[in-house]
Amino acid sequence: MQITVTTPALLFPAISLFMLAFTNRFLSLGSRVRALHDHFRKSSDESARRQIENLRKRIYMIRNMQGLGVLSMFTCVLSMIFLFEDWYMAGQIMFGVSLVLLLASLWISFLEIRISVHALDIMLEELEKR
Repeated sequence: MQITVTTPALLFPAISLFMLAFTNRFLSLGSRVRALHDHFRKSSDESARRQIENLRKRIYMIRNMQGLGVLSMFTCVLSMIFLFEDWYMAGQIMFGVSLVLLLASLWISFLEIRISVHALDIMLEELEKR
């Protein structure tokens, strides 16, 4: 398969949008952690503790998603540089690595979404008890 310099450039909008979505998730989790922290200090209930554990996992997952996204962008840029310099094999390899890193980032995003559903289940259990 022959790729040109413009082929890796097609990933830039996709990676940028994913990074924006991951950052928005991180910011919303940050505000949720702060609110939950205040609630937990006032009343140390089990539901808040379980939610805090859940949020900790999700924060680390989002960190990993963002890290893989940045590495994907980095290898995409390297791919373009290599292709520009007519180092086709290195450019193709870096483009493949970029795709794999993006795929790994998306996989972690999928897993994080599943954990966020669990967080909502915790809140719903609390409502059902009342």
